[in-house]
Amino acid sequence: MPEDDGNLAKEPKYFCVVTGNYIMDDKAIQSLQYIEEVTTNADEVQRRVLSEILSRSANVEYLQRQGLKGHTDRETFRKVIPVVTYEDLKPDIDRIANGDTSPILCSQPISEFLTSSGTSEGERKLMPTIQEELERRSLLYSLLMPVMSQFVPGLEKGKGMYFLFVKSEAKTPGGLVARPVLTSYYKSSHFMNRGHDDAYTNYTSPNETIFCQDSYQSMYSQLLCGLCQNTQVVRVGAVFASGFIRAIKFLEKNWVSLVNDIRTGTLNSEIEDMEVRVSVMKILIKPDPELASFVEAECMKESWKGIITRLWPNTKYIDVIVTGTMSQYIPTLDYYSNGLPLVCTMYASSECYFGLNLNPLCKPTQVSYTIIPTMAYFEFLPVNKKSGKVSDDPAESLHQELVDLVNVKIGEQYELVVTTYSGLYRYRVGDILRVSGFKNKAPQFNFVRRKNVVLSIDSDKTDEVELQNAVKKATTKHLNSYGASLVEYTSFADTSAIPGHYVLYWEITQNEKTPIPKSVFEDCCLTVEESLNSVYRQGRVSDKSIGALEIKIVENGTFDKLMDYAISQGASINQYKAPRCVRNASIVELLDSKVVSNYFSPKCPNWDPGYKQGGTTASTTHDA
Repeated sequence: MPEDDGNLAKEPKYFCVVTGNYIMDDKAIQSLQYIEEVTTNADEVQRRVLSEILSRSANVEYLQRQGLKGHTDRETFRKVIPVVTYEDLKPDIDRIANGDTSPILCSQPISEFLTSSGTSEGERKLMPTIQEELERRSLLYSLLMPVMSQFVPGLEKGKGMYFLFVKSEAKTPGGLVARPVLTSYYKSSHFMNRGHDDAYTNYTSPNETIFCQDSYQSMYSQLLCGLCQNTQVVRVGAVFASGFIRAIKFLEKNWVSLVNDIRTGTLNSEIEDMEVRVSVMKILIKPDPELASFVEAECMKESWKGIITRLWPNTKYIDVIVTGTMSQYIPTLDYYSNGLPLVCTMYASSECYFGLNLNPLCKPTQVSYTIIPTMAYFEFLPVNKKSGKVSDDPAESLHQELVDLVNVKIGEQYELVVTTYSGLYRYRVGDILRVSGFKNKAPQFNFVRRKNVVLSIDSDKTDEVELQNAVKKATTKHLNSYGASLVEYTSFADTSAIPGHYVLYWEITQNEKTPIPKSVFEDCCLTVEESLNSVYRQGRVSDKSIGALEIKIVENGTFDKLMDYAISQGASINQYKAPRCVRNASIVELLDSKVVSNYFSPKCPNWDPGYKQGGTTASTTHDA
């Protein structure tokens, strides 16, 4: 437990939780008491958190540059510290990445960078973090099982079959590791040295299978271990809904090999990683023809409806993110699980871990996260009620009154702004949240959306400006020389197959005397992909979580018909503009009915896992 939470984690005076015939142990009771105390005293906790952050960082260059002059009170902080985005901080972050160890943003040494979604230049954001943050993240993880155990008894008696993966790491020119936040956590001592008595992290997958960077070998071995321990599994999950469905689709393609391994007690020769082989054989141990026949019989059935509860009969819920763009996968999850509860347990990002879902068995549409006030100092930028947007004008957002944690209003929408222990001050996270209620004095939020994101399949997030620039680059480079031009376009995240893929609907004008070869449209697909951010490209190249981009050419006049449809549904003809992304099934059906040809990207786009700056790329750790 982090030192800054010590005085709020004292022994409960009296607190007992009984769920059915299950009585929680003292550790679980204290965790629930902790939540009770910090949410009851939310404003006091927030005031102390800000004071602590500012007093620790009194001498850092950034705060001195802003003129804070050692003040730790809210009033001065609000008056002199600007609300910022990543672009505002990038020069300071680049200095740290290049090896400047002076206290630029934080008084404590930056231990590594956590990579986040791309910048306007298409590269990943680098979020500075400090060693102490691992304690804070671990604290939030430690609260999850006590909360779940109030609703689902007996979890401590079984294991979780979670499909967890690490992603590639890079080193900045200054030698700091840059990697995703979950990769950082999985490779930390908190995760690697966890005890088997921790019900939350008691997984069917050995660490070696999680750390294997070959996606096929990692997925295969994790599924095999999950099948071998099928009766011990009480919960299943992955980070995103898309990742879990990808595992089931992998099982559909590879169950014959998996069954053979179980029947013979041997491991597929395609699993070449020796550490993975050794760890899996400790679980496989010996031939199990009875289990093999059981798995084979279930997988051979024509329908895979309910396959999760058929193969893992003691499963009580699926733990995945199904909010925001991941909600598109809910019907598929329901099909494979026979309607098991879909549980979203926590809300976190590379910048900061935020809070928990205290009602985890709620419907996916009702997921609400309670902000834990010790994680950071939280402020909220109101969303304009008329436009539904938050201003991107720095001057306007600076002078707009931000709202403190305890003063947000139920039903209102806000953009989240954080001040963290690791050197972010009044930083705009980009998440739009709606206040759904309160737990004592701490607000609870529905996740509404990422600001400006129009397309997302997995962990990728493509915004309207990025998509526009990519389309413009493709048409300028490939179509103009044929006398063709783009009249209008829109997009759609097609998740009807796994992996899902981006679809672009293009209406073009062209010279009938100059036909455009198929290869030109394929080149357009590839150019669009090459122009998208590195998170998207990694999903295509390394993670295989995103399929090839598709362009569908539609009849001339299609977008006029799309406008007619929108007006028939109540849109104003004066204010109508073609949407850059569509989700409504009726609109997708209309567009598909007008398609005259379609084309796919002929190969994967370029992607380099190294950290890029000024045209140089640092080596990745697995190459070192």
